[in-house]
Amino acid sequence: MQAITVRDRTAEPALTELPYPHAAENDVVVRVHAAGFTPGELTWPATWTDRAGRDRTPSVPGHELSGVVAALGYGTTGLSVGQRVFGLADWARDGSLAEYTAVEARNLAPLPSDVDHVTAAALPISGLTAWQALFDHGRLTAGRTVLVHGAAGSVGSLAVQLAREAGARVLGTGRAADRDTVLGLGADAFAEPLSAELADLGPADVVLDVLGGEVLDRSAALVREGGTLVTIAEPPRIRPADGRAVFFVVEPDRARLADLARRVREGRLRPRIDTVRPLAEAPAAFGARGKTVLRVG
Repeated sequence: MQAITVRDRTAEPALTELPYPHAAENDVVVRVHAAGFTPGELTWPATWTDRAGRDRTPSVPGHELSGVVAALGYGTTGLSVGQRVFGLADWARDGSLAEYTAVEARNLAPLPSDVDHVTAAALPISGLTAWQALFDHGRLTAGRTVLVHGAAGSVGSLAVQLAREAGARVLGTGRAADRDTVLGLGADAFAEPLSAELADLGPADVVLDVLGGEVLDRSAALVREGGTLVTIAEPPRIRPADGRAVFFVVEPDRARLADLARRVREGRLRPRIDTVRPLAEAPAAFGARGKTVLRVG
């Protein structure tokens, strides 16, 4: 099968031939129709080594996928051959930028027939991250205020929509060119993340940071008393004076994936996709801005 592989930290990703994957116990092999990735994952340790710290190159990057179950591993239940699925591939195993990939069945959810594979492949990391940040870690509820940094991005745009539907007041930040996009997604107000006007928006019960650095450092002062700063960028160096600070890595969740797909099919949630490319163009896509989804096969 064809796959994108990385062999060392100095070489560019390349399209290569790999053996058909083995389905371990409780795995399924998915015939991938569309795949998503995070450009920064080439810096993640799990891209290069397994959980025991052993080199696992050449490795296949990409962790979001949508496709059809092609085979079942021993003991696998809950899914069947030929079923449409989407989900999140394991961080420390070969990923989704391949014609076939082996995934733990529990990391996948059934995909409704009226949600296309490209849309589904944009949901797992961004959708689960947005949900877990807002509701699991941020404890956001109706009537509270959330500030979303990077509100036009793949995670931020879904967070704005989810928070708005939950009845929260939503403040968004981004580049000046993103203002209309963020307000169009349902944000109540917009500011650039390091601008003076950001303080005028007032404190927030939840601040969601996806940027890190100076933006994260300044975000601690934007958290209302008893509120929460949630970040996926890096552990925060500065914590709110009277509140919580949470750094987390997204976790698979079959039930939540199914809920996100239901919201998409009902028109209540729309992932942002900037570019769709064929698998062969994946190496160039790692340097592109915005959310890229790869068509496979």
